[in-house]
Amino acid sequence: MGQSLVKNYLHIVFSKKHRQPLIQQPIETELYSYLGGICNKLECQVIKIGGYTDHIHILCLLSKKITLVKLVEELKSHSSKWIKTKGEHYTNFYWQDGYGAFSVNPSQVEIVINYITNQKEHHRKKTFQDEYISILKKHQIEYDERYVWD
Repeated sequence: MGQSLVKNYLHIVFSKKHRQPLIQQPIETELYSYLGGICNKLECQVIKIGGYTDHIHILCLLSKKITLVKLVEELKSHSSKWIKTKGEHYTNFYWQDGYGAFSVNPSQVEIVINYITNQKEHHRKKTFQDEYISILKKHQIEYDERYVWD
C-alpha cells in the first residue's frame, strides 16, 4: 500500500495544577485560540476547544506525523509559557502532569462538540473531578485515583 490514510479523532482533557480556577475571561478565549494554533501548526486539525475555569477539552484529528504524547507535551508546555506572559496573576500557572485522551468514533463527533460547547452549563451541576472520573469509566479506563489529580 503506497498511501498512508489516517483519521483519528481525539478528545483530550487536562486540568490546571490543583484545579485552580484561573481560566476565565478575558484569557479564556485567547487561550483556546492559542491552543488551537498549536494543534494546527502540528497538523492536528482542531474541531473544538473549550472547558471551564480549571480544565481544557480539545477535540482534534491527530496528525499521522506526531505522537499523542508529543502533541500534549507541545500544547501544555507552550501554552503554559504563553499564559505566564499575560500578567502577574498567571506567573504560577501550571498544568497538571497527566492528561486523558480518548478516541472518538466519527459518528460521535457532533456529540463531543456539543459536550465541549456546553461545559459552563455542565459544570453548574458537576465538578471536574466527577466529570473526569465518569469519562474514564465510560471509556473503561482503569485508574488509581491517588495518582489522577496531580
